[in-house]
Amino acid sequence: MADPRFFNRAGPFTLADLAQRSGAEIAPGCDPGLVLSDVAALDAADQGQLSFLDNKKYVAAFSATKAGAVVVHPALASKAPAGVALLLSRNPYKAYALCAQAFYPATAPTGTISAGAHVDPTAEVGQGTDIAAGAVVEAGAVIGARCRIGPNATIGINVRLGDDTVIGANASLTHCVVGSRVTIYPGARIGQDGFGFAMDLAGHVRVPQMGRVLIEDDVEIGANATVDRGAGPDTIIGRGCMIDNLVQIGHNVHLGAGCVIVAQAGISGSTRLDHHVVLAAQAGVTGHLKIGAGAQIAAQSGVMRDVEPGEKVGGSPAVPMRQWLRQVAALGRLVRGRNGQGDGRDD
Repeated sequence: MADPRFFNRAGPFTLADLAQRSGAEIAPGCDPGLVLSDVAALDAADQGQLSFLDNKKYVAAFSATKAGAVVVHPALASKAPAGVALLLSRNPYKAYALCAQAFYPATAPTGTISAGAHVDPTAEVGQGTDIAAGAVVEAGAVIGARCRIGPNATIGINVRLGDDTVIGANASLTHCVVGSRVTIYPGARIGQDGFGFAMDLAGHVRVPQMGRVLIEDDVEIGANATVDRGAGPDTIIGRGCMIDNLVQIGHNVHLGAGCVIVAQAGISGSTRLDHHVVLAAQAGVTGHLKIGAGAQIAAQSGVMRDVEPGEKVGGSPAVPMRQWLRQVAALGRLVRGRNGQGDGRDD
């Protein structure tokens, strides 16, 4: 059970309620009127709680669970213990997420502007928006309805925020236009100067960064992530992108819809990622590249060339995934040989 000091639980919900919310199907013979009051892990859930199985590694825990109901793929339904109700879904993790959102909905804003906030008289603040103590909303800024601006956040001159957008504590936004239902987590920096200068032995000369950051709807940008504004063209974050903590996105980068950028990854200037690219943790992409739709970049990879749509690459420099795995295996054999655990030769 989530700590009630920090999380407000809704419900209870019937199995039928949760099926409707998640798009899952109630397994034959299960009671649609079964009442569930919370969510929990397979090994901790009791008869009043909902759990899920998404990874075959946890089939044993599923077979032993005491949960009242479990979201599961139809192919694994036969592993359920007797008496457990099932919600069947071909994407059980997504279905579970929708159920969990029902039990733990986001806190709604109350329309409160703290006396400790500074809102410029020329700024526009939409109905129902919260602005916390210490926050600064500068001249000409426009904030949509039902937004939440956290403590000490800064919304810069003429910045635009769409409806239902959340800006975390100590985040700063400048030179940007932000869509609706966007979440920017604490400490993120959006719209600062891109890293652009002309190198010269007599002294480097900064190139003015005259673009913006455009963030489309339904984006999340993690804590202490940075997104530089463009040098002339805009930096663009496409609809539905998920950007983890401590990510660096350089000037003029364009992310297509639904990209996933994991912690400590970095994307150099003017690189374009097509839709639904995955960049795993600590991966780096050099500038002026094209990463095709659906490509996947393994953790700690260094990408120095274009990547084709759907291609999976790993290593530094990044190569096709099978080639990288062979390189890793060969290196492992070599190391074992040097340590006296084998001859280091291929079999």
